[in-house]
Amino acid sequence: MDDITRRPLPPDSWPASFPEERLSVYASAVRAMRQGRFGVAIPADGADDPLNRLGRELNDLAGWLDRRFAEFIRIRKVAEHVAGGVRVDDTLDRVYESFHALIPFNRIGCALLNEDGNAVKAHWARSDRPQKLLCGFTAPLAGSSLESILQTGQPRILNDLEAHLAERPGSVSTRLMLEEGIRSSLTCPLVAQGRPVGFLFFSSVEKNAYRDVHQDVFVHIAGQLSALIEKSRLYQQVIDLNNDLLAAQESLRLQATRDALTGIYNRRAILEFAEAELQRASRHGSPMALVLTDVDHFKMTNDLNGHMAGDAVLRAVAAALAGNLRAYDRVGRYGGEEFLVVIVESDAEAVMMTVERLRLAVAALQVNHEEKMLSATASFGIALRGADSVFDMNALLAIADEGLYEAKRLGRNRCVLHMV
Repeated sequence: MDDITRRPLPPDSWPASFPEERLSVYASAVRAMRQGRFGVAIPADGADDPLNRLGRELNDLAGWLDRRFAEFIRIRKVAEHVAGGVRVDDTLDRVYESFHALIPFNRIGCALLNEDGNAVKAHWARSDRPQKLLCGFTAPLAGSSLESILQTGQPRILNDLEAHLAERPGSVSTRLMLEEGIRSSLTCPLVAQGRPVGFLFFSSVEKNAYRDVHQDVFVHIAGQLSALIEKSRLYQQVIDLNNDLLAAQESLRLQATRDALTGIYNRRAILEFAEAELQRASRHGSPMALVLTDVDHFKMTNDLNGHMAGDAVLRAVAAALAGNLRAYDRVGRYGGEEFLVVIVESDAEAVMMTVERLRLAVAALQVNHEEKMLSATASFGIALRGADSVFDMNALLAIADEGLYEAKRLGRNRCVLHMV
């Protein structure tokens, strides 16, 4: 109704000698206001007779209703905008973007009660200036001024935060707000379905920024806004729980595919990957290589230094192999001190360069175990499947195994390639 202008109702003149006509006009004005048309001009002169007093009262009523209806429209538009938020932060962002039409502020903060209701934690804030009072700030509710706000259920105005801090020198939140340049605040309780949820803090750099009218505006929409924030918080909790569940599922999946000692693929996972890559290579006519590698003289390492030392060497070898592969190649622990490497889409020269890099990385290891430096070397047997060859997984593994034994027979710490 902001666009309604005051228009006089007919007739064009209002003689004081005809009270029946004036009463009829007043009745028409009341009907117009009842229909939501408040922009009416009701005849009344300066005379102090009952009809003129009634006319002036009706004029005042029309103006008051016009202002209140315009305020209602603003509040409704703001509430509709805020209601479009889904998550807590989204809902609060909408509050920040739309509440300038209702309440003055430079900063809005939201603090939520914990599940036990005995502490309040700063959850969200937006400001047009650098902030000192950061999210995560937590304070007990008992004995605080916020507790009394929840008890009354009414917003609280502090128009001089410097004076408030002088009265409550232990208020850390007030001190931090003053450091931001904030000088007055409107603290609004959030209560959804009779249960305290938290608080909204409207803050201004101006002293005496807030009046009773701002309290009244918040009270008008307090229940709806509190319910929206609580709904958003519950929705966020569902999202967080779902994310936790997905993370737990992913953790279980990784545990199911990872070797407990080395953290790389376990035997089942690396064989599944190798089988999938073999099928893909067969479909696309591309080369791939299976590489079996074995840590040289590993039993001697265990016998001389103990199994804990052997485990340390295996972890180091696994890390060296994994750290020297391309992102789309894989390594897994095949069993004991044996590892299986899968190299995709590489010809003989590229495969030999990759495996030689792996061999040198293992040979360069210096493993510090209980103040003793341990070293290792490894032998590598390679089965390179050509683009057009047809071999199943077991056949390729057998060929790689032959290459591994040949590398050991030739003196270890070397690579032997068999092309098939």
